[in-house]
Amino acid sequence: MEPEEEPGGAAVREVYEEAGVKGKLGRLLGIFENQDRKHRTYVYVLTVTEILEDWEDSVNIGRKREWFKVEDAIKVLQCHKPVHAEYLEKLKLGCSPTNGNPSVPSLPESNALFVTAAQTTGLPSSLR
Repeated sequence: MEPEEEPGGAAVREVYEEAGVKGKLGRLLGIFENQDRKHRTYVYVLTVTEILEDWEDSVNIGRKREWFKVEDAIKVLQCHKPVHAEYLEKLKLGCSPTNGNPSVPSLPESNALFVTAAQTTGLPSSLR
């Protein structure tokens, strides 16, 4: 996250920059804290309104965009970003990331995208 930037704004900006996707920010699905890394991740729904053919990271660094069903995303993330897989698994189960109470009545419809904004306290903030 940029200095003075709110997590929702950071999520919208980053999904545009890194995935070439524009949309309407939906509800906050959960906030996950990792005490060991002093790291906080906010997970939102983004309803996709526009998908760009070319975007900043695709042009500059050759980044590719790929879409997954939630189950498939969890499998892929387990190898590369296991903490993010855990977030999706908890959200899929409808449990709060902090206390296990139901907080998500259902996962969003198919034109929605999960986006995350992460903040590390005590270190420069960034999106992960």
